[in-house]
Amino acid sequence: MRDLPPAFAAHLAEGATTLCRCWTLARRDGARLGFTDHDRDLVLDGLTHLARTGLEAAEASAELGFAVSGGDVAGALTALGLTEADIAGGLYDGAAVETWLVDWRAPETRLLLDVGTLGEIRRAGEAFVAELRGLADRLEAERGRSFRATCGADLGDARCRVDLAGFRTTGTVAGSPEPGTLAVALAATFPDGLFAGGRLAWTGGANAGAVADVRRQEGARLELWEAPARAIAAGDAFRLTAGCDKHLATCRDRFANALNFQGFPHMPGNDFVVAGMAQSGLDGGSLFR
Repeated sequence: MRDLPPAFAAHLAEGATTLCRCWTLARRDGARLGFTDHDRDLVLDGLTHLARTGLEAAEASAELGFAVSGGDVAGALTALGLTEADIAGGLYDGAAVETWLVDWRAPETRLLLDVGTLGEIRRAGEAFVAELRGLADRLEAERGRSFRATCGADLGDARCRVDLAGFRTTGTVAGSPEPGTLAVALAATFPDGLFAGGRLAWTGGANAGAVADVRRQEGARLELWEAPARAIAAGDAFRLTAGCDKHLATCRDRFANALNFQGFPHMPGNDFVVAGMAQSGLDGGSLFR
């Protein structure tokens, strides 16, 4: 049962209501933005909620227990302070969102519907659809250490201990034959696949400061998982860091770091559990000798 503010309850009891939705968004860098699906701007707590966005709320769900509630908000990228480059650059990832039901005649009469975070943002041309995730979404985040065959550390972190100095390089863009694919000039020669799964950090050009994930590397050709948000020009500089697929063989053969491997490669998986019982060899000894 939700307790309604007296003024809001009184408004609902009237013969007709003048309600709209407002969204207050707080990015992790401290910037605050406000949007509304009303036809004119509204001011809530000193923050102007813009109406020139074409925002529209889809059906939202509210779940019992620890199930994650959520919904979608669709709109146009032409809103002030909301650009495709900022979305692609990750500025809105995990942003806090408050959803309000507001009497547009008297904005101080309002009801807080939900508090959550921005999830996946899908873009198509000049439009976007943003997923709203409830607070219970945080319960799905991995906490502590998990036991799995692959490594649980990130390449170069305190548990991995690999010195990345020998697995980094710099380079410049020579061309971009297609979106997300780069022909590059690297400072040194490296074997194919070394940077697959790695990171590319732009240090020059229109994308300076942005980071991209590398999907594939073959010689001086890089394929990114997503095309950069801004235009790429020949000569744009970047820093490239090697990737790791988190398998023991890669840790041992590429990085000579098997002693620090943070996985359990010999732990039996589901395929072993559901397999039929062998007729011999189950004597309590090692299965891998």
